[in-house]
Amino acid sequence: MMNDLSNTRLQVMWNRLLAIVEEQGQALIRAAFSPIVRECGDISAGIFDLQGRMLAQAVTGTPGHINTMAEAVKTLRARFDLQQMQPGDIYMTNDPWIASGHLNDFLLMMPVFFQGRVIGFTSCTSHLVDLGGLGMGPEGSDIYDEGLLMPPCKLVERGEINALLMEIVKANSREPVANEGDIYALVACCETGATRLSGMMEEFGLQDLNALSDYIIATSRAGTLAAIAQVPNGVYKNTIGIDGYESAIDLCATLTVSDTGISLDFTGTSGCSAKGINVPLNYATAYSVFALRCIIGPDIPNNAGSLEPFQVTAPEGCILNAVAPAPVAMRHTIGQMTPDLVYGCLHQALPHSVPSEGASCMYDLPLRHTPDAVQSGGTQFALELVYNGGTGARPTADGLSATAFPSGVWGSQVEMTEAVAPVLITKRELRCDSGGAGTFRGGLGQHIEMISATDEDIMLFLSVERIKNPARGRNGGHAGAPGRVRIGMDGPDLPGKGEVRIPAGKTLVFETPGGGGFGDPAQRAPEDIARDIAFGLVSRDKAQRNA
Repeated sequence: MMNDLSNTRLQVMWNRLLAIVEEQGQALIRAAFSPIVRECGDISAGIFDLQGRMLAQAVTGTPGHINTMAEAVKTLRARFDLQQMQPGDIYMTNDPWIASGHLNDFLLMMPVFFQGRVIGFTSCTSHLVDLGGLGMGPEGSDIYDEGLLMPPCKLVERGEINALLMEIVKANSREPVANEGDIYALVACCETGATRLSGMMEEFGLQDLNALSDYIIATSRAGTLAAIAQVPNGVYKNTIGIDGYESAIDLCATLTVSDTGISLDFTGTSGCSAKGINVPLNYATAYSVFALRCIIGPDIPNNAGSLEPFQVTAPEGCILNAVAPAPVAMRHTIGQMTPDLVYGCLHQALPHSVPSEGASCMYDLPLRHTPDAVQSGGTQFALELVYNGGTGARPTADGLSATAFPSGVWGSQVEMTEAVAPVLITKRELRCDSGGAGTFRGGLGQHIEMISATDEDIMLFLSVERIKNPARGRNGGHAGAPGRVRIGMDGPDLPGKGEVRIPAGKTLVFETPGGGGFGDPAQRAPEDIARDIAFGLVSRDKAQRNA
């Protein structure tokens, strides 16, 4: 009976940790300056034990931030002497191979003190809109081109911000005020978690987190292994072709399922690009494991225990395991394609559980003033917009339209975009006929039109996928529509990557991809077809062709 009561008490404390990290995440979002954080939720927040193992993470956030943070805290924990840590200290880095894959993401870690001792850590990550260099775009030739790299360092010492570090960050940015505000928001996030965690320790009469940590990790590991046991043991392989930059790229995966866990290997994947679309392995791991966990044990909270049974490897120098100083600014372009890659493997083992391919790569649109605007006294700004395409159809339901999978980064809102930058969005609507036909239809992409709100040109730094290789359907389902970018309705199609100058008065037209269909289109229910036509999701002509 005592053991049952003890487990109940531990479960209550676990639930409290989950509530604390949600409050952490919301503190970061509310305090942030940049729209991509404040409006789109491009963040992570978590609580870690004394060993640096993740115990809880906020639901709000991106896999690229959350799952990389799970390993980054271990690295920082080992880098700095525990005995030298003081109350109020906060450590920071944006090293892509430690944090979350590119320079624009700042990761903070704060030791949590209780009764004079460190008992754990809080951590968080968010995206800073500009860190100098070539910035958010694929044109860098190495990491040094791309912006300011901050090695692991102490950002806050005993509650006092390192003023020199802050001035360095501001001096190397086109948006210094936003960067400063976002860093303070990250600090507030860490402090919120630390305050709530120490309060929980006092309330429950705890001296340390050891018993709770062991319970969370052991329970989550056991649950995940039980879920993996439902997947047939075997070796499953898949290859997908993607657009790339200089040339097409093959992503290859071998998924091995055993009684002790799942291993994923990217051997066979194309080598690194000379452009900034390369992916550090920590980021490729974050998204591929996230995809697997969406199917295998999705109800088990994400923490060190539930992540442990998944192992990811790749040859050094392939595009999913880029090593320093490779350019990686747009690592999400290809990193977010890994869920479709691993789902192609998992579909062979669980054919009735895995969705079709989707748009996957978010349509991230970094915008800036032109170089000549600085000389002429024009408006200077740096803005990063995010839009999403359609997800793949599921085995028992249609795909979701304009939905942030796998990134979790919500789409940029029209009003907020126009309030913070000199752009005008003249049209935003779902893209008819973009979802792949099937028994279950793929989700739709979006059609968006945008112009400069002034008489000045705008620079766009494109790095998107699925322009040449649309999302494939499964089990007879059709492919979704590819993405498309052009200037003017009658302008030629632009490649998916590179710098583009949008002349004042000209309209940027971009269309995000649709998801693939699932199953034979001829088997789609008539009432579903009628509803699609009535809602303008599918044209009558296309519906008749697919019947």
